[in-house]
Amino acid sequence: MFNLAESKIAIIGLGLMGGSLALGLRGKCAALYGIDPHRATLELALSQNIVDRADSDPANLLLEVDLVILSAPVPAILTLLEKLPTYTPNPCIVMDLGSTKKLIVESMSRLPERFDPIGGHPICGKEKLSLANAERTLYYAAPFLLTPMERTSPRALSAAHQIIEAIGAKATTLDATDHDHILASTSHLPFLLSSALALATPEDVASFIGPGFKSTSRLAGTSSSMMLGVLQSNRENVLNTISELQQQLAEIKIALASEDFSKLETILNEAQNKYQKFTT
Repeated sequence: MFNLAESKIAIIGLGLMGGSLALGLRGKCAALYGIDPHRATLELALSQNIVDRADSDPANLLLEVDLVILSAPVPAILTLLEKLPTYTPNPCIVMDLGSTKKLIVESMSRLPERFDPIGGHPICGKEKLSLANAERTLYYAAPFLLTPMERTSPRALSAAHQIIEAIGAKATTLDATDHDHILASTSHLPFLLSSALALATPEDVASFIGPGFKSTSRLAGTSSSMMLGVLQSNRENVLNTISELQQQLAEIKIALASEDFSKLETILNEAQNKYQKFTT
């Protein structure tokens, strides 16, 4: 079976998520390698001893690893999965941290048999990306969703659980299709809501913005380069959640426009009760 303490692990993508994972795993595995296309990121990772070795070319480090973790935007993960067989002829476990799962799992299913894949998605993060913003405790107590496949071996599942335990996260297993349906509501729609709020707010009111606006619009600060691929890969689910939101906004608008404040109060009370269920 997989033994984390005796394993060599490579993380492809040393941004916020990959960098935080490296910090959380440091000292808990036999060797930790970092792969990233940006030289400044590699230099930072080495200068702060976040990884043992670093390189921009996966082929230079993947020959000797037991587990490779893909930590990049969804389109980049899909590209990496296509190229992975050319990077190493050796068998290894493959895990990802992508924000959508259906397309990634489908791509994993096409990997040669020497690869042992499992999908993963930690439910944590910040709107400020890059290795400079990485935190060792970023994953602590966060849900870490796993989407194993029929070909996923007990060894790969054990590896994923050992990593999750090592970084203090909480594992949950679900189907990739269910994952994308759920995350459209709990993650992808909130980003679009924050973006819409930022766009709908006049710039000349900036001096009047308080903590309520800042907390509600925070996700609009997330890089579009990361979120665009998420929205593309989960398009239909996201469109459905937008329609549901529009229906709720329409009911609020109708109640307010008709001065039906009793109805409006009922809607707001229902929203408050639902919010309390989510946060308790």
